[in-house]
Amino acid sequence: MALRPVYIIEDSLVKKLDINFKWFAGFSISQKQKSIESLHEETCKITKIPKSKIIEISSASKLKLGINLSAFNLRTKTKTNKIDFSVESAFQSSKVFEHGGPFKEIINFDSKSAKTDKRLKESGKLLYFEFFGKRYPIEDKTAFYDWLYINILLKNPKYIKTIMKYRAFSDIMFNPKKSLNTQAFSIALFVCLQLTGIDMSNFKDYQTFLKESKPFYPN
Repeated sequence: MALRPVYIIEDSLVKKLDINFKWFAGFSISQKQKSIESLHEETCKITKIPKSKIIEISSASKLKLGINLSAFNLRTKTKTNKIDFSVESAFQSSKVFEHGGPFKEIINFDSKSAKTDKRLKESGKLLYFEFFGKRYPIEDKTAFYDWLYINILLKNPKYIKTIMKYRAFSDIMFNPKKSLNTQAFSIALFVCLQLTGIDMSNFKDYQTFLKESKPFYPN
């Protein structure tokens, strides 16, 4: 058995549910998808949300939409210097540590190489984020990651209409004992903001994002 969070939309808020489910060991996609199926089945039992409204957001998802919306695959390109990057590469390239960073070149790496760059583990304590010359505090917990994810999603409107039909979001790759950020929460937050009619046109401004999104974070 394993315990993983699922993020659901309920009463115009994002709620985190820790779900016990059968874990299928192994690194293959087929094993991960068995675990996802088990996680979703248990989520249905607890929440009464139909399976058709639950989606896995990761590279292991059975749905192409879930794969495309993973932080490894969701991408954008800057208008000025035409840098093409994923959410994952941008996030990892923004980290500033006590002994180094930001390692700006990581933004040009593929997502897997970006996440596993050894400097990210060898540079000491994480101090803050720096993205295109602006500093973002770690005290806001997952806010910088969520802000980055949502802004890149807004650059990909082809996914927005379809994702709005879902009400529960999982990320089998996310282990809350080892990580803080998860794409499942970021997308759940986005859907919740959309349903509530929040204007996200000014979300490039980090403070605007914080002000508008803070009421929707789980307590």
